[in-house]
Amino acid sequence: MCALLVGAIVYKVASDQPAPRIPSMANPGAAGNEVGAAGPAPDITQLSPRERFDRLFNRIMNAAQAQDTAQVVRFTPMALGAYAQLDSFDTDARYHAAVLHLQSGNADAAWALADTILAESPGHLFGYLVRGNAAQLRNDQAGLARARRDFLAHFPAETSARRPEYAEHAPVIDEFKREADGQTP
Repeated sequence: MCALLVGAIVYKVASDQPAPRIPSMANPGAAGNEVGAAGPAPDITQLSPRERFDRLFNRIMNAAQAQDTAQVVRFTPMALGAYAQLDSFDTDARYHAAVLHLQSGNADAAWALADTILAESPGHLFGYLVRGNAAQLRNDQAGLARARRDFLAHFPAETSARRPEYAEHAPVIDEFKREADGQTP
């Protein structure tokens, strides 16, 4: 479902039709999301690279949720540029960058970020979630099935770890789990 929504956004950007609903994997309602999609861009020149990335990411997610494709297209390269300027990368930042890549149709870049997440934190649910959505974007049913299986295999141990990023993105994780449970024989 998430990948279908990501695909719809990619189609919209490419065809300049009215924007579809944003994929829910970004969780724009998460804590710290104070930047609205409407109005002029705030001055972010005095912010740290991480603050710039977070503010731009939140602005993009709000714009996408409001079906404002023009702002999504305008600010995504800026957000990815801010991500590239980070002096350190945590799993949440990598996940957010992967979401940006997915919504702009770059499944390969998202998959690479999923690989990095899993290399640094084996079993992390975000890695499988991003892989699953990238596989859907690629129309790779085998990759999607593998991502869902791996997600379900690691779900009990990972959720008991009580990682803060899991709480912040609980609706996304719950949705992917429901989809994975529904697809598992």
